Amino acid sequence: MLTYPHINPIAISIGPVFGLGPLRVHWYGLMYLIGFVVAWWLARYRAKQPGSTWTALDIDDLIFYSAIGVIIGGRVGWCIFYGHDVIAENWLNVFHIWDGGMSFHGGMAGVLVAGAIFAKVKHKLIPDVFDFLAPLPGIGLLFGRLGNFINGELWGKPTTVPWGFNFNGVVRHPSQLYEACLEGILLFTVVWLFSSRPRPRLAISGLFLIVYGTSRFFLEFWRLPDEHIGYLWDGWLTMGQVLSFPMIIIGIIFMLYAYRARTPSGNFAVAQ
Repeated sequence: MLTYPHINPIAISIGPVFGLGPLRVHWYGLMYLIGFVVAWWLARYRAKQPGSTWTALDIDDLIFYSAIGVIIGGRVGWCIFYGHDVIAENWLNVFHIWDGGMSFHGGMAGVLVAGAIFAKVKHKLIPDVFDFLAPLPGIGLLFGRLGNFINGELWGKPTTVPWGFNFNGVVRHPSQLYEACLEGILLFTVVWLFSSRPRPRLAISGLFLIVYGTSRFFLEFWRLPDEHIGYLWDGWLTMGQVLSFPMIIIGIIFMLYAYRARTPSGNFAVAQ
């Protein structure tokens, strides 16, 4: 059994500033910032590869669009799917992102909208933009789940395994760390390696949907559902599983289509 370290969620506190109280920087926000910076660096690296049709300016704009999409979509998605009681308590809580409460599925929807707008502005095909983006979310998920762990939220079920964490007197599965490993490290590694050479259009997006959807669906068996929502059916089906299962199906459809059509990706100028 391990003891949860109870890390202060506030990384930096300065002030008071201009008489308005202290300026506080939360670890959760820093994790998102680190995720965006690493994703930007990786995208820049990928854009420099021989035959790439992406420029450094494209990457800067893409990460900006995506960051806006993640933040707005993630928070709105959380409010819709999970945060009803928090918002009912005080509608201003919708802006308290530093307290946690970001939905991956909402964030993904936000990125899809942002990516589509980016594609329109940059005269790129939407599937090509999605394929280029697909390897990057795993990094953000890794740091985001570490932020959940620091905040002491999204715990798993009680357990007797030796790597369980004693949190407020109950030993629990560290489901945030499980997700950091599968939705973060595994997802990034698999999709990054797969996308390291030209693939048919939508194949990379399809693989991303399959790996994330499967990982999340599987991990929900160890993660506790939100208390105010609970299980949706027969004591095991969670909201996360309901939202993830369609991703798996769509991912399989994308992969089948990609390898039947074998349409060359527009992300490479070289012959494929």
